[in-house]
Amino acid sequence: MKKIIIGFILLHLNFFNFAHEVLATESSATDYINETLDSFHQAAAQANFNRYFDLLTDNAIFLGTDASERWTKTEFKLFVQPYFSQGKGWLYQVKQRNITLNSDGNSAFFDELLYNQNYGQCRGSGVLYKTPQGWKIAQYNLSVPLPNLLTKELVKQIKHFQQAKSP
Repeated sequence: MKKIIIGFILLHLNFFNFAHEVLATESSATDYINETLDSFHQAAAQANFNRYFDLLTDNAIFLGTDASERWTKTEFKLFVQPYFSQGKGWLYQVKQRNITLNSDGNSAFFDELLYNQNYGQCRGSGVLYKTPQGWKIAQYNLSVPLPNLLTKELVKQIKHFQQAKSP
């Protein structure tokens, strides 16, 4: 009986040690992901072209606020280069961020509320992968959340704009 109790206690201690290690690993991964995303925004604010694009996977996709803005990493470099080469970056200040680590521990998705002087409140969301070089952004989607009370009127304006633009 004594052996059963000791075995039971050891089993529970191992479980709690395992649970603690899992939580520590998730916390560590979340810290690294936060660091990656913060570095991404900092590099944009400083117009640091190399650092900015080093934080993206080779097959990354960037989705901008306009429906036409879906860029591969190569296409996005071509868009960004003229701005950054003149020292013109953009500052998005993080106000809130949520990170969900997938069960494999090698990928995560996030959403963040941002503030930009020109656009006001924005939302960034996307996917990151853990690589041998650290966490990298595979997709970033920048959007401007619409207040529900303004949505119907704004949608009407967008439809009118699109119809006027169509041949």
